[in-house]
Amino acid sequence: MRNGQVRSDIHPGSKVAIVLKKDQRTGKLTEGIVQDILTNSARHPHGIKVRLTDGQVGRVQQIIT
Repeated sequence: MRNGQVRSDIHPGSKVAIVLKKDQRTGKLTEGIVQDILTNSARHPHGIKVRLTDGQVGRVQQIIT
């Protein structure tokens, strides 16, 4: 399982676990399918920001294979 810090590892349709803004203190993860990649840089230390197909936005913590 890869962490979500490298943009090239993440593609629309990927199954991922993200941390939502409201869950950053607790670290609670939310699973879903990537719809859009919102981070433009190639890497991000806190995880690439994505929008899931259900509309939730957060930073990728794990890529589920």
